[in-house]
Amino acid sequence: MELPAPHVPYLVRRVARPVNTRLDEHLPTDHKLIQVYRVGAGLMGLLLIVFGILGLIDRIGFFDTGGATVLALNTNGALSVLSICIGLLLLVGMVIGGNFASTLNIVLGIAFIVSGFVNLALLDTGMNFLAFKIQNVLFSFVVGVMLMWFGMYGRVGSALPHDNPYWRARNPEQAAREDRAAAQAAARLGRGAQGHGVQGRGVQGHGV
Repeated sequence: MELPAPHVPYLVRRVARPVNTRLDEHLPTDHKLIQVYRVGAGLMGLLLIVFGILGLIDRIGFFDTGGATVLALNTNGALSVLSICIGLLLLVGMVIGGNFASTLNIVLGIAFIVSGFVNLALLDTGMNFLAFKIQNVLFSFVVGVMLMWFGMYGRVGSALPHDNPYWRARNPEQAAREDRAAAQAAARLGRGAQGHGVQGRGVQGHGV
């Protein structure tokens, strides 16, 4: 949908042309942003998988609330299986990378924080099926914040560098102007270098 930009409000232009930046297409595979998203998903995924496997090894009842602990956290079979599933999902995000890993980190980070509040309300009640204790709530908050930080790194902020693909997707007009200005400056430098080269050859010819 093409709309005359000067006569259309900014919000309408953003809806008509939504941001759709794919890091995989715009950045090399070793770009810092992609590595941050992958490392964040991988570390958190491995941590959750280790926690879940240790819980299953201890053969704790699926909905047991007897106070069994793993790595200083209360757990049961249900929480162990859930941790392994989420950990595997994060490892998938690490392998795929790009926007998928970033968005997955953000979504799961929010889910962990919401889970922390929900389970905080369910402590010492009969609905505490995941056997949460206060240390589990705090762990959920910490993992949630870390996942959100990894996912939002270089993607959310008011001072993103102008070579950032997300900034360029949100500010296509300004990015295009800066690209044109850079191209013109490079062209002027190239012409200047050619001119100096011609002058140098002329001076050498007179010397001969």
